Amino acid sequence: MYGMWKKMKKTTKSNLVTYGMVIGAYAIVQTLISTGNMSSLIEGIMVPVCIYIIMAVSLNLVVGILGELSLGHAGFMCVGAFSGAFFSKCMRDVITFGPLRFFLAMLIGIAVAALFGILIGIPVLRLKGDYLAIVTLAFGEIIKNLVNAIFIGKDSRGFHFSTKEVMSLIIEPDGTVLINGPQGITGTPQDSTFFIGFIMILITLFIVLNLINSRDGRAIMAIRDNRIAAESVGINVTKYKLMAFTVSAAMAGGAGVLYAHNLSILTANTNNFGYNQSIMILVFVVLGGIGNIRGSVIAAVVLTLLPEMLRGLQDYRMLIYAVVLIIVMLFNWAPKAIEWRQKYLSFGKKKKEAVK
Repeated sequence: MYGMWKKMKKTTKSNLVTYGMVIGAYAIVQTLISTGNMSSLIEGIMVPVCIYIIMAVSLNLVVGILGELSLGHAGFMCVGAFSGAFFSKCMRDVITFGPLRFFLAMLIGIAVAALFGILIGIPVLRLKGDYLAIVTLAFGEIIKNLVNAIFIGKDSRGFHFSTKEVMSLIIEPDGTVLINGPQGITGTPQDSTFFIGFIMILITLFIVLNLINSRDGRAIMAIRDNRIAAESVGINVTKYKLMAFTVSAAMAGGAGVLYAHNLSILTANTNNFGYNQSIMILVFVVLGGIGNIRGSVIAAVVLTLLPEMLRGLQDYRMLIYAVVLIIVMLFNWAPKAIEWRQKYLSFGKKKKEAVK
């Protein structure tokens, strides 16, 4: 067994460690839940933890691997959430088997988010740096406000669409309101579970890690490192940038479907899909290390659980949360801290070589 491990490529070993870390964490959490050693508060945020991990890993594909700053990731999550929830509510009485309905809703949410990724990516990816960040931020806000202005109802005559506030004017008495503007969607089947979130994390990691280590992934990283050099060797820059952007959007849409089916009421307010949500996901990526997929997973878990674990400290919990953010950021990115880590790691390597 040790011989097989030794013969494996470095990237394969790293990927297996990442999968093992996620599987081990899931096993520990499930053990704590089954034995009653986990509080109901922490147990209740396990699905959101899975959602944030998927969001962080998918955004790292754009920010870390492609090298472009996107601030509209919550917009793709919003698209996936509402399209998946809309399908589930329409099909609730038609498809009574919950797992099948949720699976189809997941496919629809991913497909719609990917479509929006293509439509937005074609014009937006011509921009760079701050300009790209501003446009993607605007996209996220536009999506949120469009959803807040949509009213969709259904009756015996079919579906009705409106931007008015009173849906009773356009549907019959036997009709139902599916999307009620700022009030969103109510009565979505709560099909999301911690196990489904765990499976979604593994699928997301499998897609991202295999993409990074593939020929397409190397082309994407070549564009990130030097666009002119990549073009000079025949790499289609537009194609690969759009590929990374679309895959990232699709996975964010899947996280949105998971989010929508974890709530009984889904609204497109600022806290759910606004600017702050995109910034929070970006914080996970930066704190875990830009381009470091495993770091994104760890950062998403720690920064989601930390405020809840410190809730007993009341007024001081957000202060401690901010201090932890600053300390970790300095440890990861301060020149002196980087120099100290390199010195420590090199010392460890020299010691191993001396033993050999």
